[in-house]
Amino acid sequence: MDNRPSSLADTLERVLDKGVVIVGDIAVCVVDIELLTLRVRLFVASAQTAREMGMDWWTDDPFFSPKAVDRSIGTQELAQQNAELRDRVAELERALEGKRP
Repeated sequence: MDNRPSSLADTLERVLDKGVVIVGDIAVCVVDIELLTLRVRLFVASAQTAREMGMDWWTDDPFFSPKAVDRSIGTQELAQQNAELRDRVAELERALEGKRP
């Protein structure tokens, strides 16, 4: 085994390659009444390591990937919803015009 000290870069590379999980619970209680509970689950790893472990939520999140599309709703379905909303808006506008003096 190598006894030389590891540099920060070596340690960081090892952490990102293997991944580290940090778990913690913090509870704030007053007179045995729980006021607040914080549950912390932190996973630190490279994107490649996370993908290998099945964690790739950022690929479909529009915040992180603007080209991400909600695959549960198709283009035709969106067009239909858009047309229905336009019809409803037009109907509401007609109803408002009829109520004006």
